[in-house]
Amino acid sequence: MKRAFIILALAATVAVPFLLRPGRPAPTPADVTLVIITPHNEAIRRELGAGFERSYRRQTGRNVVVDWRVIGGTSEITRYLEGEYTAAFANHWKNALRRPWSTGVEAAFQNPDIVPDASPEDDTPPEAARRAFLASEVGCGIDVFFGGGTYDFIRQARAGRIVDSGILRRHPELFADTVVPRFYAGQEYWDPQGRWIGSVLSNYGILFNRESLARLGITEPPRQWEDLKNPRLLGEVALADPTKSGSVAEAFENIIQQQMQRRLLEMKIAAPSISALDEKATEAQAVREGWIEGLRLIQLIGANARYFTDASQKVPIDVATGNCAAGLCIDFYGRQQEEAVRRRGGSDRLEFVSPAGGTMASVDPIALLRGAKNREVAIQFIEWVLSMEGQQLWNLRPGTPGGPVRSALRRLPVRRDFYGREDLKAFRSDPEVSPFDQEDPLIYQAAWTGEHVRSMAFIILIICLDTHPELVAAWRAIIKAGQPAEALAVLQNLSNVSYDKAAGEIRAALRSRNKVDEIALAKRLGGLFRAQYRRAAEIARKSRSP
Repeated sequence: MKRAFIILALAATVAVPFLLRPGRPAPTPADVTLVIITPHNEAIRRELGAGFERSYRRQTGRNVVVDWRVIGGTSEITRYLEGEYTAAFANHWKNALRRPWSTGVEAAFQNPDIVPDASPEDDTPPEAARRAFLASEVGCGIDVFFGGGTYDFIRQARAGRIVDSGILRRHPELFADTVVPRFYAGQEYWDPQGRWIGSVLSNYGILFNRESLARLGITEPPRQWEDLKNPRLLGEVALADPTKSGSVAEAFENIIQQQMQRRLLEMKIAAPSISALDEKATEAQAVREGWIEGLRLIQLIGANARYFTDASQKVPIDVATGNCAAGLCIDFYGRQQEEAVRRRGGSDRLEFVSPAGGTMASVDPIALLRGAKNREVAIQFIEWVLSMEGQQLWNLRPGTPGGPVRSALRRLPVRRDFYGREDLKAFRSDPEVSPFDQEDPLIYQAAWTGEHVRSMAFIILIICLDTHPELVAAWRAIIKAGQPAEALAVLQNLSNVSYDKAAGEIRAALRSRNKVDEIALAKRLGGLFRAQYRRAAEIARKSRSP
């Protein structure tokens, strides 16, 4: 009898959540399915997917179902698309064009450095492969690429995997400076060839837990990037891997750009009367010195890191639970977590801040993929995302007119005219935020770091992630010894990853078609930095000896 009672109790425990779960409407039969690949989170996918399905039904009387493909961050998406297009083009090349496939063709057809001229009759084999791909409707089974950083979309555009959706021609009114400007604060907001369009804004900042900071004896919360290198935060900072996410890489790029601009300002103040020639040389010097200072700051923040996660959404969760005291994250992850904690228990222990002058609003683009099977519906989705109806979902509160149904997305629309809508202010999640009216914005200089983002992420992988045990041990020893200058100098000797080396040998290895080149460089640099960190730790320990 007792055993039967226990079994019934267990069965009831399992069954009750299912019995009490709100009923779901029966799925609507689809007239068309739109396939979208994205790094966006579940709340965004649910709200924008349902919003577009409602809009499409209202306008056409037909049913569309959005099929979201989620495989990871933008780095994983890039690798996936490259592989799928390679397989699809190989099939097209061999079976439709009746031409022999080779490693040379495989290396050439997505290579943006190969630019076919106007005379196909004298094409070299690489030029013929590139021309055939750009003229084809080869597809990957996916219609739209939605979300991530501009760097990844620029790479997709150059490779030829995303194509012009025609939105610039059909809706020129959207691309005025008063709606979606071409540039803002140095950031590019859309591609002049229409291959990608910014759909929503992102910036970066620090999410911190007041209770955790109090536990560590930190009375002033972190509000600038430099605050994250506080020795009291050792083992308490949550970070994500910039090689796995284009958005996280942009955050680290912000840190470096800020150091470059600070150094340039210092040099101009020190020498106010310089010629145009000297000004150019001064800028070049400031960029190189700022690169090193930015990496040094990232290195010490990395030394305080508890981990570098592959999943950037883990950062705000761990800060909220107190597993980490602070973390670097994208704005909407921080704001969503802040709101979730406040809504659940009325607690204000979390706060998200964007460092003044240390971050800039960049766009998450949207693009039509080459060979999209549902091209017309895909274009309608892109247009809807940029419509005021689609834009409102990003920052209106759930349940308000035109707002999301269940989740506050806490994101900032890309349309400048959204922020002037007085009729929407009462419904906004963040009415005080106006990204186009910042007092001290960081002005992005693409010429300084734009071509070196991948090199930067690789360098951070080497100096922080692959060598993390040695880095943390050295930083711990240096802190314990009172931060002796000699030990710090050894720890922060970054001459092996200077700006010139990043632009030269490191970039060349990363661009090499032979993956062995990148692996060999990573192994060599990793060995150098491990030895360097051990040496710094030893110097610190010896400095404490009587």
